Amino acid sequence: MMMKCFHSGERFGAKEMNASSESLATRDYSASGYSSRVNEPDPKLDNSNIEEAESSLRESGFLNYEEARALLGRLEYQKGNVEGALHVFEGIDIPAVIPKIKNSLARRSELSRRHSQGDDDPSPSMSVHAISLLFEAVFLKSKSLQALGRFREAAESCKIILETIESALPDGFLDFSSYYKLQETVDKAVELLPELWKLASDPQSAILSYRRALLFQWNLDKKTRMNLEKEFAVFLLYSGCDATPPNLRSQMESSYVPKNNVEEAILLLLILLRKIVIGIIEWDPSIYHHLSFALSISHDLKSLAHQIEEFPPGIIEKKERYSTLALCYYGEDEDMVSLNLLRSLLNNQEKSENQHNFVLEMLLASKICIHQSDSLQEGITYLHKLMKSEENCNETKSVANFFLGVSLSAQSRNTNLDSERIKMQSEALNALETAHKMKQEDANVLFHLSLEYAEQRKLDMAAYYAKKLVKVEGGDNVKGWILLARILSAKKQYFDAEVVIDAAIDETGKWDQGELLRTKAKLQIAQGKLKNGIETYTRLLAVLQVRSKSFGVHKRLLKKRSNKERELEMETWHDLANLYTSLLQWHDAEVCLSKSKTIDPHSASRWHAIGILHQAKGEKEEALSSFEKALDIDPNHVPSLISTAIVLRELNDRSLPIAKSFITDALRLDRTNSLAWFNLGLVYKVEHGSSSLEAAECFEAAIMLQESEPIEPFR
Repeated sequence: MMMKCFHSGERFGAKEMNASSESLATRDYSASGYSSRVNEPDPKLDNSNIEEAESSLRESGFLNYEEARALLGRLEYQKGNVEGALHVFEGIDIPAVIPKIKNSLARRSELSRRHSQGDDDPSPSMSVHAISLLFEAVFLKSKSLQALGRFREAAESCKIILETIESALPDGFLDFSSYYKLQETVDKAVELLPELWKLASDPQSAILSYRRALLFQWNLDKKTRMNLEKEFAVFLLYSGCDATPPNLRSQMESSYVPKNNVEEAILLLLILLRKIVIGIIEWDPSIYHHLSFALSISHDLKSLAHQIEEFPPGIIEKKERYSTLALCYYGEDEDMVSLNLLRSLLNNQEKSENQHNFVLEMLLASKICIHQSDSLQEGITYLHKLMKSEENCNETKSVANFFLGVSLSAQSRNTNLDSERIKMQSEALNALETAHKMKQEDANVLFHLSLEYAEQRKLDMAAYYAKKLVKVEGGDNVKGWILLARILSAKKQYFDAEVVIDAAIDETGKWDQGELLRTKAKLQIAQGKLKNGIETYTRLLAVLQVRSKSFGVHKRLLKKRSNKERELEMETWHDLANLYTSLLQWHDAEVCLSKSKTIDPHSASRWHAIGILHQAKGEKEEALSSFEKALDIDPNHVPSLISTAIVLRELNDRSLPIAKSFITDALRLDRTNSLAWFNLGLVYKVEHGSSSLEAAECFEAAIMLQESEPIEPFR
């Protein structure tokens, strides 16, 4: 009787259920070759299927054709017979059933609201249990298709469940939370659909499915929603596809809408992090790690720091908290905040703790100290501690030696005693050579090694390492080309230096040619090709002007680069102004200075260029006033210190002691400045009480330095 009903699609009553003891599924599709266990006896229906059937019978007094297939399909799926289960599920006429389910869901939702108001209404045509059974059949059909590798079909099948609910219940799936089985199936379908679209290589559909899952009221439990939010954020960050911004119909005018993948991922991760902080969900370190990555690539490390600072105690340990905060503030150029955090961590650590556990922190602290003249010794102390440890690997020791070499070099420039300076310079070279031996092709080590040899005027070794640097980098880094050109210019090989710059220009993109073109112009002027130099400066300004108009959407991302290019443009105008001044073309020089004023009216180099113009015109008082303004802006501006001393010396002999103090300040900042040594010699020559020997030594130093002076400072 059951087989007759099953094949005819008719309904059968509860009293007719015992007409056959053999598995209906076996009779239906074993003959078609779909059974997974042909030679084995079919297992009996498990208890869950029996209870399901009894429940349906209690509710409606009969099982219809679709419900019977749903139960039998589930049984075969549980047995592992995926193909057989799919064959049973495909016998359900889903398009015919869906309108009934929609109508039943809508009427039941309306009935629930009316009951709360005391109204009565006839029962819906389908029970929630029947709806749950059919939804589960659709879901298991999707799982079966997935197991067989038919991912797009699986996604289309799974989508039916969600579209049916959205159509029937536009206000959300809220009135059915008490029906556990139905809610469980819906939760699983919501989670499965995006995964199926990903397997089907359809990222845009996957993104839309994730948004549907998170924006519609599915009444998901906390864990399911958390998984969806995290998986969606991970997909946005690492999938490599571009997501179109969400179109939120219910969006308020002032509400925030993410513009790209990273922004949407950050928003999701911040929501998850907020839930963790207020205790809605448990701590998941992967959320914090993904957010760290997302904010790092979006150049918003300060937001990450603020999030970490809001963490309640105990979520992350002190070491990780302080280290990450230090990295964030260092990335935002707040070096002293970063250094103070590291000091707090390193100085307050327990004595029993191993220094090896703080390698990253000590390296970062020493790196920051390199740029803080009053903290250089502190950084060197950290590095010595690291190098004493036998536990550190060669990579760590190489980096430590590199930082030590750079630190000692910086410290040598701050000392006044020649003996100490020579000793520190020697130690700096030894440390850099050691780092180079440990890591032969490290571009940073090669650059600073070449730079140190160049500043010590060991130009052959400097050129050797600079050429090696260009080779290692494959010509990709402008810094290497420029350093090599400066070294060649110090050897008075201007033509060779210009060839190097031309090669660099050929290898470099248009937007990265700024410093190269400025160097080329200076090389041309050094060779007496003034007209060519002016043309090169004009070309550079044209590139910078076009480049400035290209800054648009990514202003925050390109802020640092934009500031650097504004400074380059300003210095180019000053170079041109000084060139026109030397040619006695006052008007052209004034035009250049007016152009630089629009970029930064309060620039030390601008006031120095104005002073040079007044000096060339014979207006010494005005020149002195301009140099003083430059020093008010930057007391360590070496050209202004020297120019002030020159004007004071020319005005009257009574100003010689003041002029001498300006020159000694300039030499304290730049020991290799030939112009400063020359003018100090002039002061000694006319100053009462000074010996001619002192003047001669200064002139000798000036000549020696001038013979190996580059067109631009090495550093």
